[in-house]
Amino acid sequence: MARSKPVLHRDDPKAEPLVGNIKVTREDWLNVAMDVLISDGVEQVKVLALADRMAVSRSSFYWYFKSRQDLLDALLQQWEETNTAGMVAMAERAAPTITAAICNVFRCTANSGLFNTALDFAVRDWARRSGPVRSLLDRSDQRRMEALSRMFARYDYPEFEAETRAKVLYYMQLGYDVAQLNEPNEERVGTVPEYLRIFTGRDPQPGEVEEFQAYAMEQWKQAR
Repeated sequence: MARSKPVLHRDDPKAEPLVGNIKVTREDWLNVAMDVLISDGVEQVKVLALADRMAVSRSSFYWYFKSRQDLLDALLQQWEETNTAGMVAMAERAAPTITAAICNVFRCTANSGLFNTALDFAVRDWARRSGPVRSLLDRSDQRRMEALSRMFARYDYPEFEAETRAKVLYYMQLGYDVAQLNEPNEERVGTVPEYLRIFTGRDPQPGEVEEFQAYAMEQWKQAR
């Protein structure tokens, strides 16, 4: 049976995929492992299967990783450096108003480079079967929540209210993505003004919503 072409993420989408005995990079191993983690779950992230997908010898794996566990640890590190760091950075980003600050956080919903929703789901599923991953997920959730709480506090919300509004914002967003509503992008960004009023109790200022809407539509356009 002929092998399928490797699934590699290259900077140049027109570049030929690596095949045969051509050496692959550490990033290639991570990218293909990430694809499998998201699509099939952590149980299917196996060295031989990944090598077969890239049509290379599994011996090259050991140039970059000591073991399968080393690869899994690298995937978790990449998840933290993308999703948790991305959300924290957006929550801490300077903004003139709380509504503008939340629009910054909303950028995580539009840009997978800031927050990869599919990867977050995969790690949460993984955490159901792994105590250490559950602990890591709990710490990451806590970091995100604390950053969002501090964001509200910067705009003079009392501590308890800041924490509560942060929870509403965070858990609503997670649940929204889990629901996979498949609504048109135009419809989703059209609801932003009302969500901002619900999350903050304040009206967005002129230009804030339009700036985010333009950003989101451009990100979704590029992702097609």
